[in-house]
Amino acid sequence: MTACAVDAQGVGKQYPGANGVRALSGVTAHIPQGRFVSILGPSGCGKSTFLRCVAGLESVTDGQLEVNGKPVQGPPDGIGMVFQRDALLEWRSIRKNILLPIEFAKKPVQQYQQKVDELLKLTGLTDFGDSYPRQLSGGMRQRAAICRALVDDPGLLLMDEPFGALDAFTRDQMNLELQRIWTETRNTILFVTHGIAEAVYLGDVVMVFSPRPGRLLETIEIDLPRPRPLSVRETPEFGRYTSHIRKLFEDMGMMGERAQV
Repeated sequence: MTACAVDAQGVGKQYPGANGVRALSGVTAHIPQGRFVSILGPSGCGKSTFLRCVAGLESVTDGQLEVNGKPVQGPPDGIGMVFQRDALLEWRSIRKNILLPIEFAKKPVQQYQQKVDELLKLTGLTDFGDSYPRQLSGGMRQRAAICRALVDDPGLLLMDEPFGALDAFTRDQMNLELQRIWTETRNTILFVTHGIAEAVYLGDVVMVFSPRPGRLLETIEIDLPRPRPLSVRETPEFGRYTSHIRKLFEDMGMMGERAQV
């Protein structure tokens, strides 16, 4: 039986104060190790809050949340995180940006130089290790951010709308790139997006959240062969998944929000 990377049992999140928002309610999910899980929902539905709870950056107020069999009581060991903005330090080279988590963990940087070389090669950035962020395109910067998240070999990679600020062409390229990286590393990935097609294209599973307070409305297994070319989005099978999810949003009255095909 495959071990569980993330186990959520009735997870809720209520922010404090008289006007505190209830972001999550009764979220139950069991995510096996090695799966690519897309988390999809309308703007403000709590999907990013759920990711931050898994990362230990927020504490749950209801239910139980475990990562690799241990209750989350702060940032768990063995996770990496990629945000919508790459958050690279402009005054550091790409190589030194990638090594930041190693420095923060007070680990011997020299022992990770080969790992950095491997990641630069994996992401097509071999010639840019000594470059600075300002010298890279948006897609290249995000690839560097992914390298940084992977440098300490995390078993669980959390990605919060990492391609949301990219143009459509670059986003397509990054989808292909991320699929290839995941195929080689087989990390567990939780990928937050508001794009229906992106969620289906990348995911083994799509978790659909309701409007706030976010509830897990449906978990959809995506049975499409890998590797997936971009042309898979034109197939009837792909269309059935996106149509089903679009109908869920229509039933919630949310198609005017940021959920996108």
